[in-house]
Amino acid sequence: MPIISLELQSIAWFIVGCLFLLSVNKTQYTALMTTPARQTGLFACTVVMALLWRIKAGILPGLELHILGVTAITLILGWRQAILSASLATLLLVAFKQITVTQLPIHLLLSAYLPILLSYAFFILCYSLLPRHFFVYVFVCAFICAAIIACLKILSISLFYYFTLSYNWFELTENYLYLCAIIWFPEAMLNGMAITLLITYRPQWVKTFYDKDYLDS
Repeated sequence: MPIISLELQSIAWFIVGCLFLLSVNKTQYTALMTTPARQTGLFACTVVMALLWRIKAGILPGLELHILGVTAITLILGWRQAILSASLATLLLVAFKQITVTQLPIHLLLSAYLPILLSYAFFILCYSLLPRHFFVYVFVCAFICAAIIACLKILSISLFYYFTLSYNWFELTENYLYLCAIIWFPEAMLNGMAITLLITYRPQWVKTFYDKDYLDS
């Protein structure tokens, strides 16, 4: 496993801590604590993410490939609770020794928080600029967004290991970056199918899906 310096870990912990604190909302947390259905949804998303992240493959240490699933989770929970769910999923991985404490801040930042925030930003952009239609929500906000996020996650991790001198650019392009061509479609399909099923049969479970906007248009 590439050695991550204490300084980099500290910086990552600081950024992760700031993002988590920004995600804390008293009203949402109160509703979560008092509503069993919301607790069930949060923990179900947590378990799903932990399982998806547990199934991974890779050639070089630190350059693992796995389905993220964060785009669907973000659309379902909203960015604030998606960050909480991703944090709990990561702690499960640590508890089962799938990742080390040293890897924890970098994993949280690059594989969880950043993809979640980008997914939500993409949703807001689509909500503001594109027609609010059922198929726009499914194919753009879920399918296309998930594909883009999967590739951006691979790119961000590659840049991190390149600038920290853990791997050279040849190693990254030959062993990791090309995987964007492999992972984008399964990522898009999984997220798109999950969102399609939920907004068809349980639209009330998807926080960012507004009936008055997407069904009445």
